[in-house]
Amino acid sequence: MRRILTAFAVPMLAVLTLPILGAAVPAYADTVTVHALKQFGEPEFKPGFTHFPHANPDAPKGGQLTLGALGSFDSLNTIILRGVRPRTMGLISDALMVPSGWEMDAAYGALVETVELPDDRRWAVFHLRKEARWHNGVPVTAGDVVFAWESIQAHGAPFLKSFLDRVETVEALDDQRLKITLKTTNEIKPIIDFAQSIAPQPKHWWTANGRDISKTTLEPPLGSGPYKIKAVDPGRSITYERVADYWGKDLPTAKGFNNFDVVKVDYYRDDDVMFEAFKAGAYDFRAENRAQRWTTGYDFPAAKDGRVARVSVKSELPLGAQGFRLNTRRAKFADLRVREALGYLFDFEWIQKNILYGQYVRTTSNFPNSDFGAKGLPTPAELELLEPFRGKIPDAVFTRAYEPPKTDGTGNNRANVREATRLFKEAGWELKNGRLTNVKTGEAMSIEFLDGSGGLARVIQPYVESLRKVGIDASYRIVDTAQYESRTDDFDFDVVVANFNFFTPPGTELRSYFGSAAADVKGSANYAGIKEPAADAMIDRALAAKDLASVQAATKALDRVLLWGFYMVPHWYNPESWISYKTTLAFPEKTPKYDLDFRNTGYPAAWWEKRGQ
Repeated sequence: MRRILTAFAVPMLAVLTLPILGAAVPAYADTVTVHALKQFGEPEFKPGFTHFPHANPDAPKGGQLTLGALGSFDSLNTIILRGVRPRTMGLISDALMVPSGWEMDAAYGALVETVELPDDRRWAVFHLRKEARWHNGVPVTAGDVVFAWESIQAHGAPFLKSFLDRVETVEALDDQRLKITLKTTNEIKPIIDFAQSIAPQPKHWWTANGRDISKTTLEPPLGSGPYKIKAVDPGRSITYERVADYWGKDLPTAKGFNNFDVVKVDYYRDDDVMFEAFKAGAYDFRAENRAQRWTTGYDFPAAKDGRVARVSVKSELPLGAQGFRLNTRRAKFADLRVREALGYLFDFEWIQKNILYGQYVRTTSNFPNSDFGAKGLPTPAELELLEPFRGKIPDAVFTRAYEPPKTDGTGNNRANVREATRLFKEAGWELKNGRLTNVKTGEAMSIEFLDGSGGLARVIQPYVESLRKVGIDASYRIVDTAQYESRTDDFDFDVVVANFNFFTPPGTELRSYFGSAAADVKGSANYAGIKEPAADAMIDRALAAKDLASVQAATKALDRVLLWGFYMVPHWYNPESWISYKTTLAFPEKTPKYDLDFRNTGYPAAWWEKRGQ
């Protein structure tokens, strides 16, 4: 499964309720200077807050945390599209601002101390902290942020570039002041997105000794964050060591975090082998993603005698939709009826009963576990947005609540097979000599499921068998991480499994996931190749919305267009997070509402090692 992780707009001058730091003297007329940014209302944590509630400022420092990761890596350059880099590279970096975990739409200063904003939100000036330092002692400057921005524009992944496409210019006013100018006005979210997505790059380091930021490298890059890279075993492991004199260790956004002296990540090529390694004590912490293992797999000695514990954490974080993404660039998937038929052949109820142990909830929206997805029939606000497209999109968008096909879970899926066969026939595909064949071209239907890990083999293989029974030459191919990344970047696949994550409210990432402009951009996240004017219009309305209700109306209308376009065969989601860990680890009592505190780095940032064990 490929998981798309994003960073985090909006109009409304009511956002001027942002707290103003009385001692600040703005450099421009008619500006406010703030310690935090928030899309709707006021930030929860006021100036002078000492730490986030889910961090223990008295947590002991020391010890080693060993993690397991699936796959491999072949580069430590986090800027460019080419190469596979460790997810944990964020440990060596500082963002300009960070989320709190307790709000859906707020950012607090990390590298940045304050932000100046004009009334119309056309630009923002970030004031960097004078004490910020690279690990070699050189100050972090606004020029380093500009260098990162320019490198992304020249060499970065299309997804990240599209995510930040409302930023027009980035300039260093001096060493401590960074100004960004937007293409839009009266929006806060593009500023938040920029602040939480961009980590400076040390220009002086990259431009020395012939280094080239446009190329992959396994040389540990210079960082400014709480950790630095200690050792690299290419593709097998990466080890970080805590920076004892880290410049930002006493910031309220950092206090209580980054408590281990050493963080090591070992890579595994096989998911089952990785779990066996955990059972044997090879690493300390894992987020479980298999219902079978969570239900029946924790009967090994360490779990029985208390050396390993498990906890289920209810999350209020809006989730992305996992599903089979059908590549409509391929002619066989261009007809909506073919895509709908493929949905009838996926027997979720049987899989839920026999493979998933009844632990999951079927996905019926592109925005599950949130208030941004469609529910029931369209509301008047949604209908108003959709009406201009009546006759151009399926009538069901206006008249029916989407529900994926259901079965009785016995494996006897005859009614759904009959409906799928009818849809195939309407689309010009009929069974000939045991093969589903296009009556006009004579092409036999073939579908390859591409996977980069093998973690979903037990789910994909039964689906492959179901397709074969109706005459489709279906196959399942597992490739290594580098090949998977290369093929998905080039859209060289029939079907992949992807889970699109959203920070809320959904914003510019919608364009990369579902927008027409991204469909032909190599490396974008629009795997399905969606080019639907109605979807583009709903995305534009969501991004231009001036209040939360308007955002929700637009994303719900978008959801209906996508669901009735059958661009994916939906999977399931888990409203809980399953965590297992060695009991030598400890963690704070409070859990943030919208983040398990992994800070998009794959490790538990606020945990620590118990002393004397």
